Amino acid sequence: MQLFRTLRKYWIFYIMMLPMIAFFIINNYLPMFGVVVAFKNYNLQDGFLGSPWVGFKNFEYLFKTRDAWIITRNTIAYNLAFIVLNLVVPIVFALMLNELRNRFFSKAYQTVLFLPYFLSPVVLSYVVFAFLGDFGFVNSTLLPLLGLERIQFYFETKWWPYIIPLVNTWKWLPYYTIIYMAAMLSIDDEYYEAARIDGAGKWRQIWSITLPLIVPLMTIMTLLQVGRVMFADFGLFYLLPRESGMLFEVTNVLDTYVYRTFLAFGDIGLSSAANFYQAVIGFLLVFLSNWLVRRINKDNALF
Repeated sequence: MQLFRTLRKYWIFYIMMLPMIAFFIINNYLPMFGVVVAFKNYNLQDGFLGSPWVGFKNFEYLFKTRDAWIITRNTIAYNLAFIVLNLVVPIVFALMLNELRNRFFSKAYQTVLFLPYFLSPVVLSYVVFAFLGDFGFVNSTLLPLLGLERIQFYFETKWWPYIIPLVNTWKWLPYYTIIYMAAMLSIDDEYYEAARIDGAGKWRQIWSITLPLIVPLMTIMTLLQVGRVMFADFGLFYLLPRESGMLFEVTNVLDTYVYRTFLAFGDIGLSSAANFYQAVIGFLLVFLSNWLVRRINKDNALF
């Protein structure tokens, strides 16, 4: 009866929710039944249900190859670097912008800062190529100016563990900076006034007021990123290295592996197995990281 009364009282809100509920069911939940393809030798003639079962053979093939270690290592290592950089760098920029008292300059800096976020991966790859290509800014202008030899960035693997995190941070810096700035602006000025009366300087105010009060947001944003630690930005890892086979050792991740496997072999079962492995590990990491946060401070946990 209580449920019926609640539905009758708030029926208009439930109707407003229907389009979004339908979207998630169609886009997120119905496709989950496709996971059975990972356990089948899928072919178009027999279709989704008629294809023969092969059990864990697709997973066996995936993990027997050296590729499994490389793509897992790259995916996790890059995402851990992204998590750290997307936490530290945006907070630093948010603190600096928060200290700007000139409204015009504050808005101008925010506008310029936000531009990379709107660049598509295709445009981003060409921007990077304009800098790092054989005739790009670095090779044609900067290195000769410094008296250094040209660098073939798209044939040398040693540079890309630094280039990819740098480009990813540049792209996502505006997004996270705005989020942390909004949290900082919501802090009551009375805290800072009390701190100034007690003789606290700017650094002491940041360490004792600003950062502790945005820790819950920092925790939530980190947990959300941990949940996608097995998922890579396909556009970043596929387009940025420009499909250079020399760089696969350090740029091939789970998402690009699934795509290339399907293109090279047309093996939907193997691609689905890699994707399923990706989803399961990500699911477990969310629960593990949330459990760790709850052990430290349950108020900061997602659930």
